[in-house]
Amino acid sequence: MIRGGRSYVLSPPAFSNDAKRLLVCTSNSVTIFSTATGLPVASLDGHAALVTAVIVVPASTPASKIICYCWTASLDGTIRYWDFSVPELIKIINVNLPIISMVIPTLLSQTAETNEKSPKTFAYLSVENTKEPEKESSKALRGQIKKFNLTNSRMAGGMTLTETKQPEIITVSSSGKYFGIRFKRKLQIWKVPTAETERAMVKKITLHHTKNMNVLAFHPTQRIVAAGDVTGRILIWRGFGDRTFSDGDGLVNGKLMNNEEERPGVRGDDDADSCTTWHWHSAEVNVLFFSSDGAYLYSGGKEGVLVVWQLDTGRKKFLPRIGSPLLWLTDSPDPSLSSISCADNQIHLLKMPSMEILKSISGIKLPCSFPEMCNGLQSGIAFDCNAGLVALRTENYCIQLYSLFDDRGVSEVVICERNHQPGDEVTVVVTLAVLSLDGSMMSTAEVKLPEEGLGGLVCLKFWALGSQNKEFSLSTIIYEPHRDAGISAIAFHPTRPMAVSSSYGGDFKVWVCNNGIQEMDQPLSNSGWTCHAVGSYKKKPMTAATFSSDGSVLAVAAETVITLWDADKNILVAVIGETLMPVVNLSFVGTSEYLVSASWGSKPQLSIWSMSKLCVSWSYMLHVEAIASAADMSSFAALALLPESSKCNEISLKGRDGVILLFNASDPVPIFTWSVNKAKGGALAFIQADQSSIDENELDGKPPQSLLAYINGDHEYLLFDPQGKEAKEHSAIRQEGLGDLEEAGKFGYASIYGELPQFDPKRKQASWVASAPLERAWETVFSGSSHNLPPPNQIMFSIFWSLCWKRELPMLIDIQ
Repeated sequence: MIRGGRSYVLSPPAFSNDAKRLLVCTSNSVTIFSTATGLPVASLDGHAALVTAVIVVPASTPASKIICYCWTASLDGTIRYWDFSVPELIKIINVNLPIISMVIPTLLSQTAETNEKSPKTFAYLSVENTKEPEKESSKALRGQIKKFNLTNSRMAGGMTLTETKQPEIITVSSSGKYFGIRFKRKLQIWKVPTAETERAMVKKITLHHTKNMNVLAFHPTQRIVAAGDVTGRILIWRGFGDRTFSDGDGLVNGKLMNNEEERPGVRGDDDADSCTTWHWHSAEVNVLFFSSDGAYLYSGGKEGVLVVWQLDTGRKKFLPRIGSPLLWLTDSPDPSLSSISCADNQIHLLKMPSMEILKSISGIKLPCSFPEMCNGLQSGIAFDCNAGLVALRTENYCIQLYSLFDDRGVSEVVICERNHQPGDEVTVVVTLAVLSLDGSMMSTAEVKLPEEGLGGLVCLKFWALGSQNKEFSLSTIIYEPHRDAGISAIAFHPTRPMAVSSSYGGDFKVWVCNNGIQEMDQPLSNSGWTCHAVGSYKKKPMTAATFSSDGSVLAVAAETVITLWDADKNILVAVIGETLMPVVNLSFVGTSEYLVSASWGSKPQLSIWSMSKLCVSWSYMLHVEAIASAADMSSFAALALLPESSKCNEISLKGRDGVILLFNASDPVPIFTWSVNKAKGGALAFIQADQSSIDENELDGKPPQSLLAYINGDHEYLLFDPQGKEAKEHSAIRQEGLGDLEEAGKFGYASIYGELPQFDPKRKQASWVASAPLERAWETVFSGSSHNLPPPNQIMFSIFWSLCWKRELPMLIDIQ
């Protein structure tokens, strides 16, 4: 199996001591990237859940920069110690609680002060209390800050420093002397005990604010702490903890700090000398970081701008807009290199202090925030099955092309030239993106949202792939292709430059590129698309469309009716059936005679239609998110959502919300089934295996000809051989599991013929085989069960005997 599409920005990354590698938390593992190339070079695999922290053991001397050890923490409740140069797992420590955040101040203090190895190493953990709270308690405290002895692999006396409603992120100072959390409108800061006073109580102070705070940062050398709130303000407390953390009696500079006038900006009895407020950001502040010399403070937020403040004067300068909200800023041992993590799943390597972007590590883009604009199953994901690429809509009016085999972005296509920035009001939504079978053409649909009910606009665009730069360029733009109606689906002809678009306005249009008989491998960069034909069926909304494998038949769904057309002559060939709910997806099953459809609504349905009989072959009452058909086989895969009340969803599926069903089109019994997570908004496709890109060990030692790709709602993906050994072992639901699903979802037989009467074992049942006098056997020969009919020779004998009886002619018949 090949996994990818993981988020790079859920947790802050960490640099190696020589700053040549960047360790990034990616789902259940840590991926190591080269800072020179931006490409992955190794990974640390072993955690069973999301990795939430990675901490590199710092070098105490310049000669020890080759040290490559790190600690990782995870939601699986374990802390692991690695040598990431090999990579090799050295030690596993069980905490038995999900770890949300972890800091190890001892490592920093050793480097900053003594350069000597401490006899004990302590970590401070933010964990989630997994004990079930009492039903009467509506304010259960799920978050805890605990002290853990890494040397002895146990909690430090079971010490719980504080409890919060939810687990919070811990921030530690670069000197290792202080650490703290933000909790709503409070900052809680602790002083780390020294090696001599490790058994002493950990001292704590609390600083207050009028707004909820998102992030905090410690000055590297002075007792200064900064915090950013949800309104865009930055607060800077100077001299925090002078009374609590000092070794004396609370005297600072010879006087007691309790005079309000001498502590400007400090609220109540907070332990600080002063509090200053800066305000430039228009939205919440998510990033705060002091420079290594403490002269500057970096801040960033939702608007995607990194601001550099001069700490003494408050003067500022800016890094031009990155185009995505900022999440983490990480410093490196090399003062000229830092990284900034952004919400669009990108990590930018910055040259300091000019803040020039040197290299970007791009992950897969996150789902669009406007699913209500996309009613069809093609709404956000399209596949180039031959090249192993996927096209994804992004929120900055672009389409990202992502390599499934290499797990990295290939390029981005700017669909709409607009200067959209995070926080700005969205005015355009890309609703559809579809690739041709060979990947040489792309079509997109976009909607310009109306302002105060005026100005809405629908655009259909065709794009051609350049032969030289391998990037898409705009070929044709069509405004209002279906008047003011939205576009429900787009489909390309499999062998010719022809496409069809269907609309909710009650028509579909066939488009051709210049000469309709132009071959697919010819360049299309200077071509234009024109309307070849228009069709409709009883003015019903056209909700889905697809071509057959050879392109001879065009199937269009007119809401609940499936119609077949000759696209060249624009002739209605046949109407094959009607469903209970509107059809939102159609797909011909390879080169077979079957067509599969998916309907959404109160009675969702997966239906398989026979083209030779022009009727439904079999059906299941399932809500299907995606359908994928194998090009050269008679099989297809369907991604279905499980009913919320499904018993197997709670027991055998362990909370998973979807299932992939692999069918042979002629057989309603699935070949294989797999349970999956985050099925809502997911997609499926059969991808041609790239033999040069696949490690034989990843796919049972024998790369197949075709892989099944599954992308979930968070754009994490999985490629596997559906017929491979590992896929068979992970098949989640057997025949009895389907029985549970049918009971919960009421599909299959019940979806076509209705419910069967309940069987009452106490009621006297009729005999399955009817009995009758032998002399008049023809009267009861068909009165038994249809599944228990007598053999043909007995039926024929009864018929002839009845004729002889009525005519009163004696007759002897011997039928062998």
